[in-house]
Amino acid sequence: MLSYIVRRILQAIPSLIGISIITFILLHIVPGNPVRILLGQHYTPQRAAALAQSLGLNKPLYMQYLIWLWNILHGNLGYSYNYTEPVTYLIGHALPNTLSLVLIATIFAQLFAMLIGTVQAYFENSIADHIITVLNYFFYSMPSFWLGILMVMFFSIQLHWFPSGGVVNPQDPNPGFWDWLHHLVLPAATLTLVTLAGYSRYMRSSVRETLLMDYVRTARAKGLRESQVLWRHVLRNSILPQITLFGLSFPALFAGALFIEEIFNYPGMGLLYWNAVGTLDYPVLLGVTMFLGALTIIGNLLADILYSLVDPRISLESMS
Repeated sequence: MLSYIVRRILQAIPSLIGISIITFILLHIVPGNPVRILLGQHYTPQRAAALAQSLGLNKPLYMQYLIWLWNILHGNLGYSYNYTEPVTYLIGHALPNTLSLVLIATIFAQLFAMLIGTVQAYFENSIADHIITVLNYFFYSMPSFWLGILMVMFFSIQLHWFPSGGVVNPQDPNPGFWDWLHHLVLPAATLTLVTLAGYSRYMRSSVRETLLMDYVRTARAKGLRESQVLWRHVLRNSILPQITLFGLSFPALFAGALFIEEIFNYPGMGLLYWNAVGTLDYPVLLGVTMFLGALTIIGNLLADILYSLVDPRISLESMS
């Protein structure tokens, strides 16, 4: 397993370099000037030239990229133009909030998807199946930011059940776990609903195919209870595609978290990236993009490892 992990990491290096080149070029051809944004009303040609020189923006584009690449190879993601803080420091403070949001939403989405997909497949073409299908398509087609706005309007403004934003109550000098959880409910529920639909559709198809397998008919012929057939033979074999989907859905989850964190003013990676876009904060934009690219590769690697652990018939070497 160790040799497989090392080989996959080495194979990921060209992908990360390609991502860095494309991202670096796209960011620098986007209309706007970070120097002008930073100076604002104090802009003068002399000040702009001095600031561009101090930030290294007066060098040719390829030189800027080589300097940035050399720094990142030494663990230095640069300093934020807007926050005047190291990018690693900003990511380190924002990452726990985003990870908690994404992981909690993923866990609940997977659990509900297994339940809903199994019910739909077992009672195929029933009224419950049709109703759940309509709801799945409804949430699947709904933009995450629009659902977040609806959640704030209903549960926060109308019912006053949950706070409309933030990660803790700023007026509480000693916020505890329940305060953090109270603020996490709405953004986590929003991200869960927009990802649940896709997971449950895959689960429905997987369970439907498994129910037609010979070993399921054999288990029923042996006289096993239907609950035992569903748990031991159907569900355990139907969750394998969900593991692969988990790794592949990492980029979409973080993309959805970007809009959700903006709607709920949730101080995570998404909000950090959103604020950096408005000020063309190149170091932050590049640092977050590279971090998420590496996280996506790690997610795919983790999915392969989990797949081999769940299904002993599949070895890591056969997937390389």
